[in-house]
Amino acid sequence: MPVILPVKGVHPLIPDNCFVAPNATIVGDVQMGDDCSVWFNAVVRGDVNSIRMGNKVNIQDGACIHCTYEKTKTIIGNNVSIGHNAIVHGCTIEDNVLVGMGAIVMDRVKIGQNSIIAAGAVVLEDTEVPAGSIFAGVPAKKVKDISQELIKGEIERIANNYTMYSDWFK
Repeated sequence: MPVILPVKGVHPLIPDNCFVAPNATIVGDVQMGDDCSVWFNAVVRGDVNSIRMGNKVNIQDGACIHCTYEKTKTIIGNNVSIGHNAIVHGCTIEDNVLVGMGAIVMDRVKIGQNSIIAAGAVVLEDTEVPAGSIFAGVPAKKVKDISQELIKGEIERIANNYTMYSDWFK
């Protein structure tokens, strides 16, 4: 069974049509939208501030979603994929975003819609990722504008696939 716990009397809100892997952890002030999935060994920790997710968000294996006490919330829009072992901390991610495997997104970052954060990228505090951008590197910098092919072929494809995958486990 997944670890789903209240913190200071606040319980996570998880719609019935979401998938939570048996060894995932979701605690505290977490609200998930419809068709979300939290995969194996992922942690969504709303103990020190709130975490809000839109619809069709997938938090892949080993990812960690957290925030900063009395400073930063984590807000994740619709149709967002958080790759394996990524860390998303106290930031805002708009709709239709892919955060690649092993990426780190720090406090007060804002990622605009239709963007990709490359695998292994480190997006430093207070960075603004313009809508339609691809950021890569350490520290992450804009490498190019995103094409419509990448929006359809990567961002939308991965989000839709994870909705399908989660149905296999329900």
